[in-house]
Amino acid sequence: MNEKERALKAVLLFEKEYPDAICSLQYTDAFQLLIATRLSAQCTDARVNMVTPALFARFPDAKAFANADVSEVEELIKTCGLYKTKARDLIGIGKGIVERFGGVVPDKIEELITLPGVGRKTANLVCGDVYGKPAVVADTHFIRLSNRLGFVKTRDPLRVENEMRKILPPEHSNDFCHRAVLHGRAVCTARKANCDKCCLAEVCKKII
Repeated sequence: MNEKERALKAVLLFEKEYPDAICSLQYTDAFQLLIATRLSAQCTDARVNMVTPALFARFPDAKAFANADVSEVEELIKTCGLYKTKARDLIGIGKGIVERFGGVVPDKIEELITLPGVGRKTANLVCGDVYGKPAVVADTHFIRLSNRLGFVKTRDPLRVENEMRKILPPEHSNDFCHRAVLHGRAVCTARKANCDKCCLAEVCKKII
């Protein structure tokens, strides 16, 4: 198998093992996903999901965040960690969307990453999950699995994203990233690669 064939096989094996490929963050629109993902930095998705209902009830859209008092935002997100920096970013995101994008979350990575605290990982997630565009969310799990499977030999997120875009089927890339998170948490963990339990063993260069 060449690399594209091996990647397609991995996609199919993942689909069988993890039929439900969804983001674990709870949201109803692009703006909520953008905010929730920014909050998730160095914080669990479960914790973010506990915080966002009250946050979005108080600040339901970009305009509300743009006019928010930073101390009030800080208090609502305090348990997410790094809350002072995150609060400033959330307000900055609201202002940026209102002032530069007409109140609508942009659907282009290049535009999303101009917003405070928004990197390519977040931008890819929004573009893939909300706007249905081919996306590669290079989070820690995806980077680890891509290396262990032998698809890449780099820990640099941008290089991993660009190299995996070349071999993953575009229509499956976003779901593959979600499944990589599930697999990285349950089987191919940071502490240990549990190869005897791995559904990708037949395509993993560590095995074949």
